[in-house]
Amino acid sequence: MITEEPAPYDFPDRELLNADGAVYRCLVWQPAAVCVVIGRGNSSAASVFLDRAAADGVAVVQRPSGGEAVVLSPRTLAVSAVHRAADQMASRRYFELFNGAAIRALAGLGVTGLSRRGISDIALGDRKILGSSIYRNRRQVLYHAVLNVAESPELMERYLRPPGRQPDYRRDRSHRDFVTSLAAAGYALSMAALHDALHTALTRVVLSPAPPSS
Repeated sequence: MITEEPAPYDFPDRELLNADGAVYRCLVWQPAAVCVVIGRGNSSAASVFLDRAAADGVAVVQRPSGGEAVVLSPRTLAVSAVHRAADQMASRRYFELFNGAAIRALAGLGVTGLSRRGISDIALGDRKILGSSIYRNRRQVLYHAVLNVAESPELMERYLRPPGRQPDYRRDRSHRDFVTSLAAAGYALSMAALHDALHTALTRVVLSPAPPSS
């Protein structure tokens, strides 16, 4: 059955917003199945080919953070981090810190040609390999990112409509022409190695007593 009502957000990182304790928390996790996740301000009908998702049994979920729709699959890695502070930085600064940490982690595994592009992307050359978004309230900031390890852009092409907003470097390209993966670029990196490198790099950021101010 085709429905325009997205499912509630029920992924492992939801606990980061609820957990007490440390000022900073982070989680790197591998999705168990293919699903589409739309941003807080997205309409599922405007963002997703709902008939295709329904035909394939692919769930459509709405996350608390902003940004455009993404596809999660077991061939991707999701990265989440929470910063709890009354004195928060600008969103731009969080993207700089966390995406910068992700670039350093991947570079440490031998990946070259990475750069921060647009507001919140990481690109390999001129093709997107990681997208990120932020949710914030008065108490905390949640950073979300999805790294394409080995998923085909054809999956994005099947389920995602062209985004309502896009960074300049996309240049109106289709998903298949805009997105790449580590595997497609020739990097045969294990999920375990990527998990450990990303978790270590982001933990260094989130455990810093005071991240550099903008």
